[in-house]
Amino acid sequence: MISNLFWLSDEQMARLRPFFPKSHGKPKVDDRRVLSGIVFINRNGLRWSDAPQEYGPPKTLYNRWKRWRDMGAFARMMEGLASEAADRKTVMIDATYLKAHRTASSLRLKKGGVAG
Repeated sequence: MISNLFWLSDEQMARLRPFFPKSHGKPKVDDRRVLSGIVFINRNGLRWSDAPQEYGPPKTLYNRWKRWRDMGAFARMMEGLASEAADRKTVMIDATYLKAHRTASSLRLKKGGVAG
């Protein structure tokens, strides 16, 4: 297991909090813990089930990620943070590394050492 856990700072949380969806009904689990876990999983190209226990249950991480994604929360966060910049510029997130890493790790070698 990867030992360098990622935690959002107080400053980072303060900047992101305005973009969180409002809570309705039962109290939410700790936003810092869950969002830090989501970043950790995505940054390291891990499966939700491989989340370190410090971030809470993997199902909670996945459910929050899916709900926030479907609600457009992550897009609002990126747009909001980008709008704070003094100079307007294009910001892109490249997931090529993760896709290449997952593809390479899932390849099975055929007889004779030839990847298929």
